[in-house]
Amino acid sequence: MSSPPPFFSHQDTPWTELGDGIRRKIVGHTPELMSVLMQFDKGAVGTPHAHDAHDQIGFVVAGSFEAVIDGEKKVLRRGDAFIAPRLRSHGVVCLEQGSLLLDQFSPRRNDYL
Repeated sequence: MSSPPPFFSHQDTPWTELGDGIRRKIVGHTPELMSVLMQFDKGAVGTPHAHDAHDQIGFVVAGSFEAVIDGEKKVLRRGDAFIAPRLRSHGVVCLEQGSLLLDQFSPRRNDYL
């Protein structure tokens, strides 16, 4: 696996369409850490799931989301975050068009590369 570039240019990096109103850009990664910008259309759903091998923090960069962690729901707005250690169920519903999450994973998600 090649080394990632030392800088990220938002303008020069295209979105990867994931379908159902969700797209992503990989900001950067090392073997132990990955940051991924996720853009959602209003009403798009990040279906609740859990990771066997990854801790995740989702930081709200713009807009708002209803997040659910192990069945507990909370509305998150710009500057808020959710923390989902491995094996904890988590998901989101986008409440505003163009909302952005910065997802951080440890270790990196090799399946995204």
